[in-house]
Amino acid sequence: MTKKITGVAAKASLRLPMAVLVGVVALDQVSKWLIMAFFLPGAHRQIIPGFFNLTHVTNTGAAFSLLAGPAGGWRQVFFVTVSLVALVAIGWAMFSYRRHGMLFLLGLAAIGGGAAGNLVDRLRFGAVVDFLDFYVGRYHWPAFNVADSAITVGVGIFLLASLRQSDEKA
Repeated sequence: MTKKITGVAAKASLRLPMAVLVGVVALDQVSKWLIMAFFLPGAHRQIIPGFFNLTHVTNTGAAFSLLAGPAGGWRQVFFVTVSLVALVAIGWAMFSYRRHGMLFLLGLAAIGGGAAGNLVDRLRFGAVVDFLDFYVGRYHWPAFNVADSAITVGVGIFLLASLRQSDEKA
């Protein structure tokens, strides 16, 4: 006779994580559409003086413009391939981590939604649209977007879930 597993060890439903993933992609794409509709490339508007601007820039590279350069060519193929491999790995991880609980799945969903949002940009424009510009004085953090934020938050949630699981085992 088999015993029904409950709690964290039970396989979590993928409905909420998939809703988060789709929601991240939708929010990312709508926010980028608004920026492109109301800001010319390179334009910016000060929102919080000395701290935050909305801007319209494109990034042909990875995070923080790593490997940035002219759009197209090997960069495009490389970043699209990396994004597709990452999305497959995230899908596999979401299925595999179902038994570890919802927090793991939500972290992976946020990461996947961010990766998918930026992939859409690369396929449509050959670059990622960034628009959030935080700074102090003349020192600017590289501009980023909703997808980048979701990836960062998702990694944080995944790490938190890992730490919680480690504490529970101890």
